[in-house]
Amino acid sequence: CHPHFPSHETLTTLGQTAPPPQMVAGIGEAVAAMGLPCWALVPLAVAAAATILFVLDGLTFTAVLKPRGSPPVIRTWPLVGGMAQFLKGPMGLMANAMPKYGEVFTVPVFHKRITFLIGPKVSEHFFKAKDSEMSQKEVYEFNVPTFGKGVVFDVDHNTRAEQFRFFADSLKSNRLREYVGMMVKEAEDFFGKWGDEGEVDLLDALSELIVLTASRCLLGREIRETLFAEVTTLVHDLDKGMVPLSVFFPYAPIEAHRKRDKARKDLAAIFDKVIQARRESGASEPDVLQTFIDARYKDGTRLTNDQVLGMLIAVLFAGQHTSSITSTWTGLLSIANKDRVMPVLEQEQKQIMQKHQGAIDFDILAEMDELHYAIKEALRMHPPLIMLLRQCHVPFKVTTTEGKDYVVPKGHIVATSPAFAHRMDGVFKDADEFRPERFHPSEDKPEFASFIGFGGGRHGCMGETFAYMQIKTIWAILLRNFEFELVGKLPEPDYEGMVVGPKHPCTIRYKRRKL
Repeated sequence: CHPHFPSHETLTTLGQTAPPPQMVAGIGEAVAAMGLPCWALVPLAVAAAATILFVLDGLTFTAVLKPRGSPPVIRTWPLVGGMAQFLKGPMGLMANAMPKYGEVFTVPVFHKRITFLIGPKVSEHFFKAKDSEMSQKEVYEFNVPTFGKGVVFDVDHNTRAEQFRFFADSLKSNRLREYVGMMVKEAEDFFGKWGDEGEVDLLDALSELIVLTASRCLLGREIRETLFAEVTTLVHDLDKGMVPLSVFFPYAPIEAHRKRDKARKDLAAIFDKVIQARRESGASEPDVLQTFIDARYKDGTRLTNDQVLGMLIAVLFAGQHTSSITSTWTGLLSIANKDRVMPVLEQEQKQIMQKHQGAIDFDILAEMDELHYAIKEALRMHPPLIMLLRQCHVPFKVTTTEGKDYVVPKGHIVATSPAFAHRMDGVFKDADEFRPERFHPSEDKPEFASFIGFGGGRHGCMGETFAYMQIKTIWAILLRNFEFELVGKLPEPDYEGMVVGPKHPCTIRYKRRKL
């Protein structure tokens, strides 16, 4: 039984017992006497079952069925109310619920319960818990149709741990040094095609560049040089196949899912040829694709060609949107505060250019502290992933800042929100202001889980360094070659997407110049 649905014994203790056989027979005789066929009872039975579920769901708000000491459950329509609020937008749900219920509260969504932990004080266990206590697999299984079978969220914990080792191997510093060279070339070629002055939609432009860079560093030379247009179209269909409905019904028969499944099949056919050609020729390339081809489990077995593709898709989806969105916000917020922020960023570039004769490599990017703070502050204000999820396997106690203790029951989905927590009073001073200097070493160090733009704890993002290097490369080149101004107002976040970026338009005006 679900923890919120009573067992037969529970119903008996509530004074309700199963109907005796004589009663069942009597009902059958009464129906026959009225001349009704048995199938006529079906609508009545469905209505009765719905009514019972409605009542039982409502009782989970009360002491009758609500687990002892568990967090408060928000008041909403039974069965469907939580889903309706969730689909309207998690940010609005949290903004409405937190003043009334506090940092810890539960939202009923159909037969499931999602318990929110908002802020660093109550989310520590979320990030530090072992996988046996709180895991990602169950809540992210909706990715399986996209990533494919046998990878990431379609495998057991031990296999997934080994696959994460493959991810880590692809992001070691010696690999990153090679990737930076590719990033610089792609960015210089891309911005070299801009005119002396003009206007661009920054999100569109940087999204295009990120796809080019990802194709070269992740998917491989063959894809970037000969199959880029075809693969980009298929990845787009794969991406658009992940809609809010997919989280709850990943195999629902909708057009977006049909296109997703066809794109996944077509990509498998393309990459099978590329991977097989590399395996047979013994060729070795400095990209993530090669790392996965060469990867071996502890028992010596390797990934199949389709699983190599699945791992690539997982890496691509983890970084493509987040990098394009964060690089866009970094620019928009810096330009919107150009009198205060831009002189600091430009001065840093001047000093580094003089020191290294204008070169850019991994070590030089690592020296760009002010640019690093600007990127981190943009990510604090506008994290692309507004919610992080886990499945609770072991009940745990959580204490709020007001000293209230709750026990989160086994079986609950547990959620925390970087977007909401990063703007909380008391977590960051002047949280609605773009202040990169707040991350200077001289500033007070925030408590654990205050900044969770890259997650934290046991499941912190392994691609964090890659992301910073990618975004630093873009803005180092832009700052050295252009001056900017914002066209129109600073865009608002678009909370309707699965990954949250700025609303269009994101128009900036540029003018070429040498720093």
